[in-house]
Amino acid sequence: MRELAVSLWDIGEGQGVRQLAELGLALLLSSLIGLEREAQQKSAGLRTHTLVGVASALMMEISQHGFASVLGMDHVALDPSRVAAQVVSGIGFIGGGLIFVRRDAVRGLTTAATIWLTCAVGMACGGGLPVLALATTALHFVVVRGYPPLVSRLVKDAAARTVELRLTYVAGRALLPRLMEVCTGRGFRILRVTAEQLPGRTDPAARVLLRLEGTEDPVALTSDLFLMEGVLDADVNVEATE
Repeated sequence: MRELAVSLWDIGEGQGVRQLAELGLALLLSSLIGLEREAQQKSAGLRTHTLVGVASALMMEISQHGFASVLGMDHVALDPSRVAAQVVSGIGFIGGGLIFVRRDAVRGLTTAATIWLTCAVGMACGGGLPVLALATTALHFVVVRGYPPLVSRLVKDAAARTVELRLTYVAGRALLPRLMEVCTGRGFRILRVTAEQLPGRTDPAARVLLRLEGTEDPVALTSDLFLMEGVLDADVNVEATE
């Protein structure tokens, strides 16, 4: 059994215990990064990040050891860094697919950047640089988990959220300017206003869509607006931040 185990590790150059350990480290570190994204309920979670990290490590192993059999041949010269360069270029397709624009708001940038970082971590593991892979993974958690509360303290508007407020109100009472005044008075900045008449109702009703940005509680603002005389309905939608 021992002889079988020894021969298994020595099947070929680049397929020994060290290479398997590097793949295992890539699996562990990419899984940790993926778990953080999964906890944030992002589109790319545990499985995506783990597969990216392990695949990147394997490609680095192939780059270093997969062409050893032809290196001794005449007129053959190989550059192991070429595979690494292609991995960096190829991962952009996955990252680009995670970025989308919704109503002039860009989403998915952080997740796409994390996919790129996971690729780099896997490449470091496969390239025999475990210390750098560990340090980069630790820095990922410092940036993703530690920066948001720090930035919120340093920059006042860092925690601002985008809010969509839909109001149905009685038309003809000059309510819209008063509604907008309440929004700005509560600390929100008005980004866009869209108003329309509602046909087919017994009362002269109108609907307005207010796109706001601010740090205050949008639910409390909606409650205050709903209690105003002439407001028939109020609904709020808070867009999730990346």
